[in-house]
Amino acid sequence: MKKVLVLCVALFGTVLTQEFDCPDKSGFYPDPYQCDLYYKCSKGKSETKLCPDGLVFADENPNKERCDIPSNVDCGDRKELQEPKPTKDCPRQNGYFRHPDPQACDKFYFCSDGIPNEMPCPPGLYFDEETSNCDWKDVVNRKCDAITKDVLDDGFSCPDGEVMGPNGRALPHPTFPHPEDCQKFYICRNGLQPQKGQCPSGKVYNEDTFMCDEPEKVPGCENYFEGQPLDKSKVPKKA
Repeated sequence: MKKVLVLCVALFGTVLTQEFDCPDKSGFYPDPYQCDLYYKCSKGKSETKLCPDGLVFADENPNKERCDIPSNVDCGDRKELQEPKPTKDCPRQNGYFRHPDPQACDKFYFCSDGIPNEMPCPPGLYFDEETSNCDWKDVVNRKCDAITKDVLDDGFSCPDGEVMGPNGRALPHPTFPHPEDCQKFYICRNGLQPQKGQCPSGKVYNEDTFMCDEPEKVPGCENYFEGQPLDKSKVPKKA
């Protein structure tokens, strides 16, 4: 079998030369020291491979070439990793990372090729960097005394507490009236993430039913469309 020389960084940054024995059986094999480094072996010939930055080699099946997030792989003694290639909000090019705001325990960043995507945890859960998952507050070892709220450009943020619907049950995505415009309203996704909404032409928001309704059924909005030409393309068709 063919032996391949590999440079491995040991303790204190010392560079040592190690030999990797490529097995007779073709497949994908881990480097004994570096978790994101592995080898493709075929008929005694070997090719050095490296996972994308932030991912590590999953070595449970030599017939499969797979890189995964570190929380899904037991690296064992393979402690070394390639030098990180950080970008803004991404410590490494790929993976799940805690939010830079220490109080934003209910948010995290998913990074793909160095591009960060801010993601929310479900209500009541905190992000756990060790597992790359959201979990219950009492399970995650993090202290967040004042969770940072998302605020829209007009200053709206989702109120605290549950909002009960007409049937007496808490609304998973409660809505709220706009303070100045009868046709507009706000939606709080999962009770936390605010976004703007607007009723179709000819309708106004009814905060009693949490739905768009006829203007004459909403006190104070009866004359909202008076003198305004309706956009017929946005008027919902009757069944």
